Amino acid sequence: MIAQIRGRLTQKNPGSVIVETNGIGYQLHVSLSTFYDLPEADQSVQLHTYTHVREDLLQLYGFSTPLEKELFQILISVSGIGPKLALNILSGISPQELLSSLCLGNVARLISVPGIGHKTAERMLLELQEKARRIESRVALPPTGRRRADEMVEDVLSALVNLGYRKSEAEKAVESVLRQGTGATLEEVLKASLRALSTG
Repeated sequence: MIAQIRGRLTQKNPGSVIVETNGIGYQLHVSLSTFYDLPEADQSVQLHTYTHVREDLLQLYGFSTPLEKELFQILISVSGIGPKLALNILSGISPQELLSSLCLGNVARLISVPGIGHKTAERMLLELQEKARRIESRVALPPTGRRRADEMVEDVLSALVNLGYRKSEAEKAVESVLRQGTGATLEEVLKASLRALSTG
């Protein structure tokens, strides 16, 4: 199993990156949280990785921190949550806030994340709360430093609401944009969301 990759970041897109090491380019699926922590293309990068293997598929998932990787692993242990949904969840909430929400049983915060409904949030708390508390007890949470994906989403939603759109409409548009990976910066996501609202 590949647990870590260090090399040159040759391609960087929301959702996936390519890291070249020893002449081989590895494609890794990443969350928006990790994407915003990455350096510019052609820079050196190190990512913690999880190898997902099925009979017809082998995929690598990359994480900027050990905490995000560990949260990804406990998320996919929940019935109904596969790697794709787990990555979507980590794109909609920072690892630190997800850990805190699980520990505190904050259902409202969990269901505000695109892709998580009431039943999924309740299942997550049932299966993960104790695991999250064990992780929290041994992990010193670092300051976020950079703008995280969930903060950007809140800023975009606030801007759309201020422009007169209903919050429910704005949330659907932003979720669609993030799912398609058509924006990386706040400005790009906002513009793409506005286009989605105008054509929807």
